[in-house]
Amino acid sequence: MDLNLLIIIVMFAVVLGLGYAALNFFLTKKLKEGNERMQHIAAKIREGANAFIFYEYKIVAIIGLAVAAVLALFIAWEAGVAFVIGAVMSATAGFIGMKIATYANVRVTNAANETRNVGKTLKVAFRGGSVMGLCVAGFALLGAIIVYCCFGWAGGMINVHGEGLAQIVAEHTNPITGQEYNLSIILSGYALGCSIIALFNRVGGGIYTKAADMGADLVGKTEAHIPEDDPRNPATIADNVGDNVGDVAGLGADLLESYIGAIMATIILAIEVFCHSTNFTSPTLLQKMTLFPLLFAGIGLLGCIIGISYPLLKRKLSDNPHLELNLSTWISAGVTLIGGFLLSFFLFKGEETAQLSAAKMRIGAVSPWVCAAVGIVAGIIIGIISEYYTSDAHKPTKNIAQASKEGAALTVTQGMATGMISCMLPVVVLGVAIFASYALGGMFGVGCGAMGMLSFVAATVSVDTYGPISDNAGGIAEMSMLDEEVRDITDKLDAVGNTTAAIGKGFAIGSAALATLSMMSSYLFAGGLVATVESGLDIFLNIVRGDIIVGAIIGAAIPFLFSGMLINAVAKAARKMVDEVRRQFRDNPKILTGEEDPDSTKCVTISSQGAIKQMIVPSVVAIAIPVVCGFIFGAGFVGGILIGATLAAIMLAIYTGNAGGAWDNAKKYVEKGGVEGVKKGEEGYDVVHDAAVVGDTVGDPLKDTVGPSLDILIKIMSTVSLVCVVVFQEFNLLSACGLTSIFGG
Repeated sequence: MDLNLLIIIVMFAVVLGLGYAALNFFLTKKLKEGNERMQHIAAKIREGANAFIFYEYKIVAIIGLAVAAVLALFIAWEAGVAFVIGAVMSATAGFIGMKIATYANVRVTNAANETRNVGKTLKVAFRGGSVMGLCVAGFALLGAIIVYCCFGWAGGMINVHGEGLAQIVAEHTNPITGQEYNLSIILSGYALGCSIIALFNRVGGGIYTKAADMGADLVGKTEAHIPEDDPRNPATIADNVGDNVGDVAGLGADLLESYIGAIMATIILAIEVFCHSTNFTSPTLLQKMTLFPLLFAGIGLLGCIIGISYPLLKRKLSDNPHLELNLSTWISAGVTLIGGFLLSFFLFKGEETAQLSAAKMRIGAVSPWVCAAVGIVAGIIIGIISEYYTSDAHKPTKNIAQASKEGAALTVTQGMATGMISCMLPVVVLGVAIFASYALGGMFGVGCGAMGMLSFVAATVSVDTYGPISDNAGGIAEMSMLDEEVRDITDKLDAVGNTTAAIGKGFAIGSAALATLSMMSSYLFAGGLVATVESGLDIFLNIVRGDIIVGAIIGAAIPFLFSGMLINAVAKAARKMVDEVRRQFRDNPKILTGEEDPDSTKCVTISSQGAIKQMIVPSVVAIAIPVVCGFIFGAGFVGGILIGATLAAIMLAIYTGNAGGAWDNAKKYVEKGGVEGVKKGEEGYDVVHDAAVVGDTVGDPLKDTVGPSLDILIKIMSTVSLVCVVVFQEFNLLSACGLTSIFGG
């Protein structure tokens, strides 16, 4: 199989994907914005989102350049360059996605107003969302190909035409530290650049949107008893801005980072296994294993272009948006699986059986594809489980809504119980997926499982981004005082977006766990924490060793520290928002009568300042802890931190995501009259509704700030540890004091 031709095909997929994104951007922007009031509101949302993202990127650029300089000086100059490329690709995708969302929202409102047709409105919302999805996959792969080709091929770190280990995985030496490094460190630098942007976008955007959302709900709904997105609420514009900076830019950067993390973890693991194994000696097999994740992702992008085109090119969409979006996703997944099978079979079929066995491919040429398929199935099942625990069509969420009749305390208690119970089944599915992938393809197979989950990320992000665009459209309809029928259409689209988002979170959580496990395995290789057994090379982490068990205990506490800091950050910003909304209602009674407009600019400023100020410390903590601990206690201690943090973060991410989602949908279930004897306008409704709103408010920072950020936390900790281990495995305080023998290190 001509590998050069395959790379050209991937590059073609990237160009086609980004070109399709540009086409959809301009086609969306050409649509009408509606009346003057709609245009005015949309302009204010756009202005707030632009101001926040520019200021956030300015802060991130300063921190990012400092990190890049440290990497270039003390790790590898190539890693510093790759880091910058990763950051630029991630930031660009997030920015473009946010821009189109702020253009698409009002056009969706206008489409609903003019057509009064769900299918036609869906097409506008999905076209806007597709820009984000295609940019995520396109820019991620573009940067990966640049790094791989420039430093792998052109830089001589992988040279299939040579012979011998030195030419296949060339070792370079840092002139300052004297430490050797190979391509895996450079690829880790690229993944780290993507992770930095994702962390700040998710944390900053999450704090912004939830502070505004909580302020709008707590005062507007529970005190003033005005509807959601009511134009009289000063925090409504800030809430809608938050949807764009948190649920669009943040989501896009998050899944781009997950996508790249899975691809890079798989490539890096192949390199590390080759470098440390005595049985795995085939340079051609190594190159095929390092290329397979990129090629599979390229096929996935082509599959997504076909899947995304289905609803956009279909002449008439049905009034069932759930069906149309699911068909788009399944077409993308189906094409990816078929193409991936052909790729795996023809790419690896000519390799010697002994070499495939040495690389742990236990069922021959199709091993990587089967592992990827296992990952896809696991992600779907986890998403279905999440939907069961969060959808108001099922018993757990209905029980939370029913508990609202007894007050806010029982609403919160019932939601916490639901979130905790919901952790078990997804973890069992993850365990089965890891076991199956490892049994079929070793740790490389586990990486392929993570990559499989996200191989059609362009389609899943398109569907996920369509949700906040539809939500924004509903807000604009409400603030523009359009007919109730318009809001009904946007609410129907938004409700479907909430359901599809549950499946997206399943893929995000599952891929984070598998990718982190692969990256952690690479860390153990790079840190010298491997053992040779009779059957060959084996990965080994002695969890009962003193430094490792202490590291694991501390690592398990890090996600709780991180989560608490984020919740505190949201609470601080929300408190200021609540005070401001109350002040405006108190000082100017004409706002509630509709005689005067509220000062929404002040609320946007509060959310922006609060998010920027509060996002820095949690983000720096995530990066600094493994590095600082590594330079004090060494590689073994950090290995313990990674395993402890990963296990705790998986549970917390599932709990927070499902509990928050269940509270949110329980509130909506109450609002649509689902609870027997509790109808809008009847006696006692406000008390029950207030309790449901309190539950939703408690869940807001959990599902939209903490949960998504935990996925990034464990990946960024593993990545930064892998990048720095080449230095701190030798240069650490414990070694300097001659105390490593205490722990057997």
